[in-house]
Amino acid sequence: MSKPGALDLASGLGGKIEKDDVLSAVEKYEKYHVHYGGEEEERKANYTDMVNKYYDLVTSFYEFGWGQSFHFAPRWKGESLRESIKRHEHFLALQLGLKPDQKVLDVGCGIGGPLREISRFSSTSITGLNNNEYQITRGKELNRIAGVDKTCEFVKADFMKMPFPDNTFDAVYAIEATCHAPDAYGCYKEIYRVLKPGQYFAAYEWCMTDSFDPNNSEHKKIKAEIEIGDGLPDIRSTGQCLEALKQAGFEVMALEFVGLAPRGSQRVQNFLAQAAEGLVEGGKKEIFTPMYFFLARKPLSGSQ
Repeated sequence: MSKPGALDLASGLGGKIEKDDVLSAVEKYEKYHVHYGGEEEERKANYTDMVNKYYDLVTSFYEFGWGQSFHFAPRWKGESLRESIKRHEHFLALQLGLKPDQKVLDVGCGIGGPLREISRFSSTSITGLNNNEYQITRGKELNRIAGVDKTCEFVKADFMKMPFPDNTFDAVYAIEATCHAPDAYGCYKEIYRVLKPGQYFAAYEWCMTDSFDPNNSEHKKIKAEIEIGDGLPDIRSTGQCLEALKQAGFEVMALEFVGLAPRGSQRVQNFLAQAAEGLVEGGKKEIFTPMYFFLARKPLSGSQ
């Protein structure tokens, strides 16, 4: 599908928010964050409202500027952005060992760019979990256009409270999505519950690295810029994510730190610009990565 044009961008601004209410939604979103006096605990307590406002406001900008896959990827010399994005998604599918006809869950699927690519690459059926109505509406339209609407579906739900029975999926993945969870352990525990015993969960996670100093004012400023620009209640450390995986019951099979390579209404552009500045500075100082890759396994004896 061709890149959306300016008219598509204009028509999609605000997502499911009424056009007259966009400015008010921006103001409410901004107030959740440190730059506007917001507190971390308030963001965590109201994460559903905060994240939904964020994606209603920014989805059209993301698709216009980045394409249908809302994530980063390390880029080889001579490789286009789209090629690097596809390779990043294929790597995830290969790490999971996906096989034809398996039932797979994409946690926090956006408008389904990775879902469509991985489904075609691996011949699997993928369910995209998303709590934003506008993104699901857009994703269904794109699935129909791509011809995968018979094998791929969307479910509107909170990934802290998934509407699936225990041991439902043959594999689960999350691409730069579970960073929106107010509690990593709670999110990973739900993923553990719906994954079949002996099967794998793979993710690219947004994390602060061991080089981040919480007492360094410049580091704190960079972290706050990323949080407001990307709809995050908090950015966890790599160690916190690893510990949460283990507490949830997973066996951690592989870890890989990947540095930040690519750079990626006016008020929305402003907080997205803040995110860009924070992401670039966080990458330069090696205190942040959007690509902390892990592969984890639910033990065969797992029944939690």
